[in-house]
Amino acid sequence: MSRNKILSVKRRLGKAGRRTRRAPIWVVVKTRGRIRDSVKRRRWYRSKLKP
Repeated sequence: MSRNKILSVKRRLGKAGRRTRRAPIWVVVKTRGRIRDSVKRRRWYRSKLKP
């Protein structure tokens, strides 16, 4: 089951989930829209985390 995870895995997944947000709006405004996505943006089905 997916909810049965050890604490270290849960921490890593939570940290990665907080990290995959979009770039702050002030960055988008400052670069005039050239940077829209965060560098560390990630989709769960495209790229996996390192073990």
